[in-house]
Amino acid sequence: MKTKEKNDLHTKSIVELRTMLKTAKDAVFTAKLEKSQNKLKNTSSLSLKRKEIAQILSIMKEKEIENAKNI
Repeated sequence: MKTKEKNDLHTKSIVELRTMLKTAKDAVFTAKLEKSQNKLKNTSSLSLKRKEIAQILSIMKEKEIENAKNI
């Protein structure tokens, strides 16, 4: 994920982040399935998707903390 894409994540709402998280988790699942069947050509994509999931979860947590402070 490039820096611009990371910055764009901060502008998205929690609902949008949840949908992105779901699609990323689905992508990891299919990549794991393809890896087990020896169909996956780029095995590094698996770790990149896991990192993307971690970044999305981190931003979601930041937003939840920020919302809790505002209340």
